[in-house]
This record gives sequence, C-alpha cells and structure tokens, in this order.
Amino acid sequence: MDDALERWTFEAEERHWWYRGRRRVLAAVLDRLTLPADVHILDAGCGSGRNMVDLARRGTVAGVELASSSLEVARARGVGEVRPGSLEEPLPFAAAAFDLAVALDVLEHLRDDGPAWRELARVVAPGGRLVVTVPQYAWLWGEHDVVSHHYRRYTRALLVARAAQAGWSAERLTAFNTALLPAIAAARFVQRLRRSAQPADDLARTPSGAVNEVLERVLAAEAAWIRRGRDLPAGVSLLAVLRRA
Repeated sequence: MDDALERWTFEAEERHWWYRGRRRVLAAVLDRLTLPADVHILDAGCGSGRNMVDLARRGTVAGVELASSSLEVARARGVGEVRPGSLEEPLPFAAAAFDLAVALDVLEHLRDDGPAWRELARVVAPGGRLVVTVPQYAWLWGEHDVVSHHYRRYTRALLVARAAQAGWSAERLTAFNTALLPAIAAARFVQRLRRSAQPADDLARTPSGAVNEVLERVLAAEAAWIRRGRDLPAGVSLLAVLRRA
C-alpha cells in the first residue's frame, strides 16, 4: 500500500461504508461465539488499530503490525499493546497466548500465506478460534487487487485447505458483501476491457454522503442475517471462523 492510499485508509476507516460494514459483520459473528470472560485477543495485521477499539470491549486485545506509520497510529489509540511484526515471520508473542485471533483482509497480501497460518496456530491456545476475512473469487481480480498489492483472491476450498495444513478446522464459512456482487463483477469486467494504465482502488471510487449511508445499510442488513446464524452463499468477501485443534 503506498503512502497516499495508507493516509486515505486511516481517514476512511471511521466513515467509509466498507470498513463500517465489515465491523458490523465481524461483531455479528463474534457475538455468536462462546468466549472466556477474560478473553485474550490478537488482531494480526492490525493496521491503524481501528478494529482493536471494538475488540477491546470484549477482552484484552493486542495487535501486531509491520507498517511503521500504521503502528504509530494503532499505539496512539491506547486500547492495547501493539508490537511490530509480520505474519510472514515468527510473531512476537508466546505460544498459546491468545484465545481468539482475527486477521481481517491480511492473508491476501502475503506472497506465501503458509507461515501465517502456522504462526497463528502457534499463538492461539488449543480450542481457540481464528476469524479471517479475505477477498473471494479469482475471477473478480481487478484494479483494486493490483493497487492493494494482493497476491490472490480465495475460494472456500482454498481457504479451508490452507487452514487445515496448519491444524485449523472450519467451524463457519459465510460470504458477505453479497448484494453488491453483481455490480462489482460488472465493474471488474469493464475494467478488463479498458485496461487502464493507472489502476484505482475500489473504495476510493465510492461516493460519500447519502450513497455511502445506503451502502452501509446494505452490509448492515447482511450482518443482521449472519447474526441469526445464517450464512450467505456468495459474495465479494469471505469470512471464516476456524478452531485450533
């Protein structure tokens, strides 16, 4: 992620429909989990730490982040310890230190995600959970993936297989950002025809104001559905709840 996009992301995390909607979906899933009263949570690839703010309401939260600018912002929030580190290397935490870990749109940024799955399994206690979100469907590959430095978009089969190799078993799989799938698929098709020399990020294209509010309500409706224990079969993104063996 370049500096300009990173600065835009810091500003957008509070107001943009995508970030606000994903937080709703995450909360809907976490509310259905039975977690220890003194739950210890890791936000792996925590970015600016915005998700840590919500996670801290559930227990003791820690974060790990590679980008120095993001690390500074996350620490300034004061909601939990944030250490420098990368999921491609040994994490700076003891084995079995956490009951729950989240990795939200992180794994697709890794050239090889194998070490990340294994390190997350090391730092999560046996029986603990991992919640991941990733972009879904290789056929949706577009300018957004290029600008965001993605290495892959996942399928359910790929995610479950990679997780299983590190000792994770899938408890729940649901898509989200479902209602907008046709529109986003159409936009990606047009992008391929145009072949722009200057790829643009999908989120930066989103209008503000009333349109932003409407799009957030769409994801809020999906979160309400997911909160009832009902999974969505297709969507631009995929969420998995995994249990440590």
